[in-house]
Amino acid sequence: MKPLSLPALALCMALSVHAPLHASETDAQIEAAAKSSYVFKNFLMDDAIKTESKGGVVTLSGIVHDDSHKQLAQDTVTGLPGVKSVTNQIEVKESPPASSDTWLYMKVKSALAFHRSTSAYNTEVELKEGVVTLTGDATSQAQKDLTTEYAQDVEGVKEVKNEMVVSGKPPGPTLAEIIDDASINAQVRMALLTHRSTSAFRTIVATTDGVVLVGGMAKSTAEIDLVTKLVSDINGVKSVVNNMVVEDPTAKK
Repeated sequence: MKPLSLPALALCMALSVHAPLHASETDAQIEAAAKSSYVFKNFLMDDAIKTESKGGVVTLSGIVHDDSHKQLAQDTVTGLPGVKSVTNQIEVKESPPASSDTWLYMKVKSALAFHRSTSAYNTEVELKEGVVTLTGDATSQAQKDLTTEYAQDVEGVKEVKNEMVVSGKPPGPTLAEIIDDASINAQVRMALLTHRSTSAFRTIVATTDGVVLVGGMAKSTAEIDLVTKLVSDINGVKSVVNNMVVEDPTAKK
């Protein structure tokens, strides 16, 4: 075998050095993007989640105390640029039993936090045997009514008693940061999963520059309208394009 010339040998060495470096830089960008994402900074900040990327294949590990946080982390990372696949090894520990009052409390608080027209911070939530009692300040009657609506639509909630006071105070400072598309996508999917009137499993969601494209099958035109309403009110969403269609009942097997 003819030995490589000095220039050819130098070229091969350069390629062997710089190719892995490029992949490593992409992996570092993915890990940094996950950490700085809106969802990780606002919803998962108290969870011990580790994101490790190798060649765009991401492994999530660590511990969360709510099963929805495990899915929220996966949905967020899946939507990041450069990610090829996600292996979710996050463990859920000390998670309250499904449909328990503690479990429902977490779902209601999350539902209110996803939507910009309600305030999870100014709304106190109490649960007793599936009955939700809401207290705190609402900036308007419309916000109070919407808070009732979102809480009532959480799967497992039996009744909502809204004792919030319409204070008439102006809303607090608006969100100044630009929310990344991956976080918007994850919030949308989780919101559709939380609400009993919609199905995240039958809905396709894609977000580009804050514009959310929704597709898939719906049971009725009312569900299509509800999905548009819910998605439009998610933090960071600029507009919604809803291409969902009503399924044909005769097409079922």
